[in-house]
Amino acid sequence: MALQLGRLSAGSCWRAARGGCGGLCARSPRPAAGPAGTGQSRGLGRVPAASGGTWQGTGLAAALAGLLGLAAAAFGHVQRAEMVPRSSGAREPPLRRPEEDDELARRCRRFMAAPVTDLGELRRRPADVKTKMELLILETQAQVCQALAQVDGGAGFSVDRWERKEGGGGISCVLQDGRVFEKAGVSISVVHGNLSEEAAKQMRSRGKILKTKDGKLPFCAMGVSSVIHPKNPHAPTIHFNYRYFEVEEADGNKQWWFGGGCDLTPTYLNQEDAVHFHRTLKEACDQHGSDLYPKFKKWCDDYFFIAHRGERRGIGGIFFDDLDSPSKEEVFRFVQSCAKAVVPSYIPLVKKHCEEPFTPQEKLWQQLRRGRYVEFNLLYDRGTKFGLFTPGSRIESILMSLPLTARDGDFTMLARLIGLKFLTSGDPPASASQNAGITRVSHHP
Repeated sequence: MALQLGRLSAGSCWRAARGGCGGLCARSPRPAAGPAGTGQSRGLGRVPAASGGTWQGTGLAAALAGLLGLAAAAFGHVQRAEMVPRSSGAREPPLRRPEEDDELARRCRRFMAAPVTDLGELRRRPADVKTKMELLILETQAQVCQALAQVDGGAGFSVDRWERKEGGGGISCVLQDGRVFEKAGVSISVVHGNLSEEAAKQMRSRGKILKTKDGKLPFCAMGVSSVIHPKNPHAPTIHFNYRYFEVEEADGNKQWWFGGGCDLTPTYLNQEDAVHFHRTLKEACDQHGSDLYPKFKKWCDDYFFIAHRGERRGIGGIFFDDLDSPSKEEVFRFVQSCAKAVVPSYIPLVKKHCEEPFTPQEKLWQQLRRGRYVEFNLLYDRGTKFGLFTPGSRIESILMSLPLTARDGDFTMLARLIGLKFLTSGDPPASASQNAGITRVSHHP
């Protein structure tokens, strides 16, 4: 891994431009209330209540370098499994038992890899939301990977299947150094076991009342998560994540909720792209209630906010968490609609811009914006925090969202914020500078 630090100069606004023209500024005022907490009302359209930030000013510079190093090193250990069409030769297919030819088996053969949960168990509980959600995230992973591979037309996906000794596992699919995409990762995980005290504490900070027995809290969690970084600075980065969580309390009561969202981070703002992206998400939300898109759009705007810089990360999208009513089935169908909107909301934008010419200055600006992306994921993102606090979690998959290369501002400040204590609630350091120089941080597998 190469890690280089070098000084440049830039402000905290989006002010680079093509050919020296004036750029676009991403600065926006700090929202009055962020989404770290949850409101008292329950329902599909619930809005988060005000709460404090989740960052502290202690830690060592080595923490950031170590985290980035883990992410970069991960890709030296994956086994390449190119997506190729199945043979159409005249050979007779092998004989299968009747259950191997049912609809579930045929559906699973279209996935990037077999489900994490044994097929026999999935067959025993076909109506269970956990079964439906696992199949949905596997299907979403396959659809997105196939669409990306088709657009790229060069590199294939590496498929890395991993197991968690405490229970469950996951499948990470990564396309790297392609013709169109510098890095595209689509990962699913299905894990279960006992929740760590740190993870339980994080949930209690969001208003969850969890009753443990002998300090243990059984849980299961599953989700699909993806971040896609194109090479061309005129093609935007996208992030999406959809997840289901369930805990069993000491008295046998089960709490469950869904979360997720999808957001776009362009290097250069394009109004037509923004309209297309948001319209597609709105159409998915409107199938389940006309009030959902405005609420979840605002939640997204507030959540993807880089507090120590006073900036939003991109142009938003939708975001929601802790959705636990009116019923599992209704919320699942909503999440299903959102997941199906990923490909039509994003792939046309990549096709539109991936062949556009760009200058070295435009590429540099892309690197600077990616630095902001890294800052948010390592300092504020809930999924990153939860993953790092889950026993037996796989660091490579948690940090899959990091780009191959990025340039970042004020490495010293970020290193102070990135200490292990950033994973708990706290106040920002009063001395944190928001207008320091830019530091280049590049990492390569």
